[in-house]
Amino acid sequence: MSRIAIIGAGAWGTALSIALGRKNVHRIRLWAHEKEVQTSISSRRMNEIFLPGEVLPESVSVTGDFDETLQDAEIVVSVMPSQHCRQVFQQMRPFVKHEMLFVSATKGLEETTLLRMTEVICSVLASDGGRPRIGALSGPSFAKEVARGDPTAITIASSDAELAEIVQRQFSDPRFRVYTNDDVTGVELGGALKNTIAIAAGVCDGLGLGHNSVAALITRGLAEITRLVVACGGRQETMAGLAGLGDLVLTCTGGLSRNRSVGVELGRGRKLQEIIPAMHGMVAEGVFTTHAALELARARRVEMPITAQMDAILNRGKPPREAIQELMTRSAKSEKGL
Repeated sequence: MSRIAIIGAGAWGTALSIALGRKNVHRIRLWAHEKEVQTSISSRRMNEIFLPGEVLPESVSVTGDFDETLQDAEIVVSVMPSQHCRQVFQQMRPFVKHEMLFVSATKGLEETTLLRMTEVICSVLASDGGRPRIGALSGPSFAKEVARGDPTAITIASSDAELAEIVQRQFSDPRFRVYTNDDVTGVELGGALKNTIAIAAGVCDGLGLGHNSVAALITRGLAEITRLVVACGGRQETMAGLAGLGDLVLTCTGGLSRNRSVGVELGRGRKLQEIIPAMHGMVAEGVFTTHAALELARARRVEMPITAQMDAILNRGKPPREAIQELMTRSAKSEKGL
């Protein structure tokens, strides 16, 4: 049996545990930070805190101990919130072995450094002189739907072709299809930046705007994401795939999107300080990613008007209607190119 460690027992980490565990060819150790999550899974085979109603296979065990989690693990899947990634890997480092393969399944940017998650992980693990073998897992994948077995397609991106093929083979089943890609920059940035556009889509809904507005937002949002991806060394065609357009459409239109839900409440007039506590520990990565994305765009001299307006709404209290008015009255441009 393959031995897989999943670090992070939120909704997505739990869903991946279920998807991998149901194959009956893996032994899954799930690391959970929260004691109540450990208790819930151990006693009732269910994460009642973050993914209620979905039963974990017997092949999945839960623990809060890194030594136990990583002991003889072959593949380590990182699924913690982006702003905790560096700290968690620093705590894990004494238990990491050279032969382990790493997969980042977190969609975000580190606020202080503007690094992608694979870059954060490498910066921590490489401090010991190692060069970790790593890939990024991304694509349109609501945790609830993956856990209940709805057909889902995602991408594993890595410059290490062997790693990508191993993950594809080990993770795929008839309900969970994994494609390979070598554009790590594009796949990671696509997964992170779409969360900002999803918040904006929720704002449109909260303001009572219709499908025209959301369609325009998705299309122009994809254009500005693509500009930044290309400026950072990623490929334009990646943004037409699962980690680009696929994930963007899902997160902007799906009712299970936490980022979109935050936007809906902002559009209805609630303040971010009221919205976040009501999420009971669930994380909307776009809240953190938006400012980091804007700083990255400025550093690369890339224009991202939707991201800039969302930063103003999230971090400076700008009224959503005013932000949309400014977007609609910008100087006229050609749609040609990015």
